[in-house]
Amino acid sequence: MKAIIQHEYGEADVLSCTDQAKPDIGENEVLIKTAYTSVNYADIKKRNGNKASGSFPFTLGLDVAGTIEDVTYNGKFSVGDRVIAFPSGGSYAEYVKAHDQLVFKIPDELSLDVAATMPTVSILSYILLHEIAHVKTTDTIVIHSAAGGVGSMLVQLAHVHGVKHIIGTVGNMNKAAYVKNLGADAVYTYETFKDAVLNETQQAGADVIFDSVAGDVTRSSLDCLALYGTLVQFGNSSGKAGTFKTSDVHSSCRNVKGFSLGTTRQHDPSRLAPVAEKVLALFASEHVTLPIAQVFNLEEASQAHALIESRQYEGKVLLKV
Repeated sequence: MKAIIQHEYGEADVLSCTDQAKPDIGENEVLIKTAYTSVNYADIKKRNGNKASGSFPFTLGLDVAGTIEDVTYNGKFSVGDRVIAFPSGGSYAEYVKAHDQLVFKIPDELSLDVAATMPTVSILSYILLHEIAHVKTTDTIVIHSAAGGVGSMLVQLAHVHGVKHIIGTVGNMNKAAYVKNLGADAVYTYETFKDAVLNETQQAGADVIFDSVAGDVTRSSLDCLALYGTLVQFGNSSGKAGTFKTSDVHSSCRNVKGFSLGTTRQHDPSRLAPVAEKVLALFASEHVTLPIAQVFNLEEASQAHALIESRQYEGKVLLKV
């Protein structure tokens, strides 16, 4: 089978398409023939060596949409089932294996390319909104990197939930119309959002802020977070750590919550199936969607990475396998 292999950390040109053996599946695993895999910013960080260390060579990728090719047991999946999954060993490959707790059937009315936009970003976003932040319809919320995959989904899910005041931030105001079209009430840059949030809330601040950027954005977020507010931290795309003092939270009754989908896939995978069912239904009913920014062939993975790093896109970037 064809797979994208990485032998060293570096720029996008370290990704090479080579022939590999199909994965062997074990107990409670399934073999999936990949139709599409999404490209996530986490892939960029891992390629650069800025996420988690790995043993070379390895294959990048977090999720796939495809069909079941083989199973090792009489379980809930059969050959030919259309699924999304979080495979082990990467997803930039023609065939991948996954534990059955991390595989979810696709509704008949949902196409494989649309399904491929959603596994990581939609399941993560739903958990962040409803299980970590417990957002209420009366809240004012701020969603950083609102034009990215997770940000786009958070805006839509908040809008569907009926949240009264949704504020997005972007690196470039050229993306403002896109974010507003998803359901945001206002959009600002990372440099201007703090004062804007305070002005829009009569200096009270936002009830919930979703921060995947960290660095200076974390400090500015705390500066416009309301009493009893929640800062949800789930990434650091800036490459810098966000910092705060204990005095930032105790007297104001505010809290900081962290969440990682990767940690949850590893340590609490059973938590994901009920969420996957909900978001798959939302996609199938077209209550939410993620625009496909561009589809690359598998061997064009380096070009897909270059587009992600340019940040000159809206929605999801896919690899067609």
